[in-house]
Amino acid sequence: MPSLMVVDDSRIIRRKIERCNAEEKFLIVASVGNGNDAVEKYSAFKPQLVTMDLTMPGMDGLACIDHLVALNPEVKILVISALSDKATGIEALKKGALGFLCKPFSDEQLLNALDELAEDL
Repeated sequence: MPSLMVVDDSRIIRRKIERCNAEEKFLIVASVGNGNDAVEKYSAFKPQLVTMDLTMPGMDGLACIDHLVALNPEVKILVISALSDKATGIEALKKGALGFLCKPFSDEQLLNALDELAEDL
């Protein structure tokens, strides 16, 4: 079962992602609200998959992606953001994210995106 860390400053979004895992396809090892906590938890738990918000207090998602990829170039990051700014999404992909999902999203869209990332694990 692939391990997953959820990173989003919105508790509502973190809970929504956690609820999408009702069939327990993924082992959620951490759920955090900012990039600083994400780097700390990533180092402790080394999840295979990460969902990443871009706009967060403290360390934002782009900076966090840099840190996580530096820790493990093989990490599979799915950006989940309300930003309709395509340039920011493209920047996240250039930094190492492997997918982008716009908020609001359906449970099916989230699970499909995570399944796709988990294929080669």
